[in-house]
Amino acid sequence: MDYFTYRDGTMCAEDVPISKIAAEVGTPFYLYSSAALLHHFQLFDSALESMDHQVFYAMKAASNQAILKLLADAGAGMDVVSGGEYARARSAGVPGELIVFSGVGKTRAEMVIALGGGIRQFNVESEPEMQALSEVATEIGQVAPITIRINPNVDAKTHSKISTGKKEDKFGIPILRAREVFAMAAKLPGLKVVGIDVHIGSQLTELEPYGLAYEMVAELTEILRADGHEISRLDLGGGLGIAYKSINDNPPTPEDYAALVREKVGHLGCQIEIEPGRFIVGNAGILVSEIIYVKSGEDRKFLIIDGAMNDLIRPALYGAHHEITPVQQPICDAEYENYDVVGPVCESGDTFAKGRSLPSMLAGDLVAFHSAGAYGAVMASEYNSRPLIPEVMVSGSQFAVIRERPSLDDMINRDVLPKWY
Repeated sequence: MDYFTYRDGTMCAEDVPISKIAAEVGTPFYLYSSAALLHHFQLFDSALESMDHQVFYAMKAASNQAILKLLADAGAGMDVVSGGEYARARSAGVPGELIVFSGVGKTRAEMVIALGGGIRQFNVESEPEMQALSEVATEIGQVAPITIRINPNVDAKTHSKISTGKKEDKFGIPILRAREVFAMAAKLPGLKVVGIDVHIGSQLTELEPYGLAYEMVAELTEILRADGHEISRLDLGGGLGIAYKSINDNPPTPEDYAALVREKVGHLGCQIEIEPGRFIVGNAGILVSEIIYVKSGEDRKFLIIDGAMNDLIRPALYGAHHEITPVQQPICDAEYENYDVVGPVCESGDTFAKGRSLPSMLAGDLVAFHSAGAYGAVMASEYNSRPLIPEVMVSGSQFAVIRERPSLDDMINRDVLPKWY
């Protein structure tokens, strides 16, 4: 279901014309549909309803408080990967028992924060981390519930920068050493082993890699139980892909994924934990930008927009594709031209698309970058001293700014001159 559609010749977010938001907020800005966020969460929650399960939103995809509270109120837990994300989740009202802490580099300070504020489990990724967590928990008189993340050496068939389950990736413990590491964990004070964790990558568009990994998890569960370990939870990670292109992309659905989960691990009697991020927020958000200039080069035309790579870095970082459409609906017989869509940052890498076919555009026209809700605002920077752009959320006929655009003074005044000046 698409919550960004044309009505009466203009694109709307739910029931709000995007041009109205642009006139009040200014461009560029991120725009999220609350209905889309809830719909995507409920697709996963409903697909797994026949199993004991909990959906944990991977908030690294988009971590605005308004998004977190909306999903938490709908029943989502949170998957966090830093002390800052943990604090954001707690600030949004998420109870500690609905937060799982992932990531390869948890510090002792972060462990103290999570243990003090409450935590469902730590997804432990290495023996040194396990040892550190044992020491921290013992020092403050607590017991830390843990799963141990195993690396199954499965190719997720995704971009190399978002693969997490091959032996050369930094994540998890080699599955061949799992029994040894679980035995080590059982002997450490301050820890309680509750399950197994696995995550093989992001933007998966095939189910086969999941199937291979989950078969290994099922076999390992039986082995570890025979060794005397309590394995009551299986954290199966996230990573289900979304359609970034209007054609040819046909990723599996949550129903397809849930059927695979039931087939591979449903017989084990474990609570199933999943951590979708991109699937929930990716197609629930767009980036809206205005064309500054239409420039003619020697052999091409450029659309120079006011959004830049510091606002949406995915095309520069991953070579990612985002559909780009005009906010004003093209007429039926509109002429189309090929454009390179670029931003104003002083980098040739500040390019969103090359040779993209679009209706003839003019300076002042608005364009929407689709599928920009995930890894958009959270990866933005102030490169070239460009302030972070606003985030806006719509709900039906209402909209609200959920992160303001800082002024130039706000940005500059964070700098502190040394006393010797």
